[in-house]
Amino acid sequence: MKKSLFKIMDSNKKLMSMVFIMLFFIPFCGYTQGFLKANGKIIVNEGGNKVILRGMGLGGWMLQEGYMFRLSSFGQQYKIKEKIEELIGKEKTEEFYNKWLTNHTTKADIDSLAKWGFNSVRLPMHYGLYTLPIEKEPVAGQNTWIEKGFTVTDSLLSWCKANKLYLILDLHAAPGGQGHDLAISDREPEKPSIWESEANQQKTVALWRKLAERYANETWIAGYDIINEPNWGFTDPKDKIGNLEKENKPLRKLLIDITRAIREVDQKHIIIIEGNAFGNNYNGIMPLWDNNLVVSFHKYGNFNNLESIQGFLNLQKENNMPLWLGESGENSNTWFTELISMVESHDIGWAWWQLKKMGVNNPLEIKITSGYQHLLDYWSGKAARPTPTEALAAIEELAENLRIEHNIYHKDVIDALFRQVKTTETKPFQHILIKTGTVVNAVDYDLGRQRFAYYDTDTASYHYTPGVNTVGNKGRSYRNDGVDIQKREDGYYVYSIESGEWLQYTLNVEKGGVYTVKLIVSAGVDSGEITINHNGIIEKAISIPNTNARWTNVTFKYIKLKAGSNKLVVMANKGGYDFKGIQFDRIK
Repeated sequence: MKKSLFKIMDSNKKLMSMVFIMLFFIPFCGYTQGFLKANGKIIVNEGGNKVILRGMGLGGWMLQEGYMFRLSSFGQQYKIKEKIEELIGKEKTEEFYNKWLTNHTTKADIDSLAKWGFNSVRLPMHYGLYTLPIEKEPVAGQNTWIEKGFTVTDSLLSWCKANKLYLILDLHAAPGGQGHDLAISDREPEKPSIWESEANQQKTVALWRKLAERYANETWIAGYDIINEPNWGFTDPKDKIGNLEKENKPLRKLLIDITRAIREVDQKHIIIIEGNAFGNNYNGIMPLWDNNLVVSFHKYGNFNNLESIQGFLNLQKENNMPLWLGESGENSNTWFTELISMVESHDIGWAWWQLKKMGVNNPLEIKITSGYQHLLDYWSGKAARPTPTEALAAIEELAENLRIEHNIYHKDVIDALFRQVKTTETKPFQHILIKTGTVVNAVDYDLGRQRFAYYDTDTASYHYTPGVNTVGNKGRSYRNDGVDIQKREDGYYVYSIESGEWLQYTLNVEKGGVYTVKLIVSAGVDSGEITINHNGIIEKAISIPNTNARWTNVTFKYIKLKAGSNKLVVMANKGGYDFKGIQFDRIK
């Protein structure tokens, strides 16, 4: 009996010891991820492991830029707000903007980012949600703090923590505005900019100290991106962008002042700096003044070759600090995959721009309703002024359509950002079982890279490259590859097809046998020529007659397809036609 009792006691001791060990170590297991820090040319966690930040910017949430919502003619958020007020009044406009903050980004959005493969989020902040403009302060030189911005940030941080995503705080709209690109900072040009006002600079420094004090102990905050895309000519007023600036003395001084204020209350978080000319001109910014700085650069609309980032790699080598591609995107899937492949090969993390807007080159698309289109037409002078009731209905519908459950999900964008970076393998866009009568939409060609899932002669936009006028998807609809897609009343179709282009389809055939394959096409005056390649067998090309833009069938008979997976490639021997779909009919 005593032996049994001792065995039980001994067993209990062992169990208690195990429990004690587990309780002792569990907090530290989570803590090893800990604060991120700059370590030579890379970012590491507290365990010393390299961290490649793969992030998404939440553009349009705290700060609306006109182009995101087909309102480029307005540009700044305050102008958009004024136009809405004219239609529905101040009170309803305030209600709309509160609902905007509630609906645009929710926990479901952050859950989705984690599910898709992101490990970080960049929050573009508008200072006006955290503090008053200098001209509205009751006491000049003092700072009134607004809880709304901090509360929204707290909520976002809690969602990030729940998903083990890092959060980067980005001051996108600084007090007074930081450049001549007015929309990105919601700048009012008749008021002094941050560079023309000591009071605006002091408020910026105070805001960052307040933020750092609040979040000093938050390990899931990766760092502070302290001024987004400065663009200002300090020595030459004609240099609006700031790319000719040689010294950047006011920018360097402000970056140092902000760093010092942060370090008074927070010694652990990474501080991210951006050069002039939208984060690209670092003349005079070096040498670095803190041992935990990361240098950010932004990249849009140029070629994805080593030459395009060599200047930053040289800067990295000279100063032994990490680089971060803090903002990029607004292009085609091909361009996305190429850029991410290149920067990750140099241990450079990235944050894409942006999660959602009206358009296809982001993971989520905000729908344009007929009511909102009426507003757009009115504001552009193409339609009559809506009634207050009509305008309010359209605005409220827009607010609801911001929610992720009402967005259009573009899986091709996510595929390009993650899977296609690692492999050239293709996969079906839609899983459709092929049997007699099945029609596959032309726009549902395989997911994958250019030259593997499809071939198009124009796959990306190089709008910042002189003399290169390509656009990628000319129709800017349905998918974000280089394939040109647009919509008629009867659905989406591929158009502007050029000679040599092709599309691949992975087909899941229910029953093997001999099929008739009908390509649904239309052609204008210049007829085309088309053929198919099924499982490596190329059929004789067929000419497409002038159909006066009406759909017709080009039929390939006696096509053998096996049960299960088949590859079918539709090839344009000669372009000049549109392509809507493929119909399969089993003969035997």
